[in-house]
Amino acid sequence: MQDEAALFKVLGDPTRLRLAVMLATRGETCVCVLAQALDEPDFKVSRHLSIMRSARMVESRREGTWMHYKLTEPRNCLERCLQECFRDCLADHKTVMADASRLTQTTCAK
Repeated sequence: MQDEAALFKVLGDPTRLRLAVMLATRGETCVCVLAQALDEPDFKVSRHLSIMRSARMVESRREGTWMHYKLTEPRNCLERCLQECFRDCLADHKTVMADASRLTQTTCAK
């Protein structure tokens, strides 16, 4: 139960939950796009993603100066169910919809 409790503790923060939902619906995404979508500074989003990476919820890769994140492959039934819930159950939440609308307007500066 320790692993499950740790997972819910990470998701207990609204910013991290929003990031998880966005990554579940969008797939791999650059930090700059995530920050613009959440209307938060890059450093704050990066800090939350670092916490999620430490919990093995997300993985990252560098492309030039940009860091891209995606949800890890589910390791068990709980993680699989949560990722499905992020995509299906929370897609019409007003906060998620506002984040998604900002996503369609964002790109990283090259």
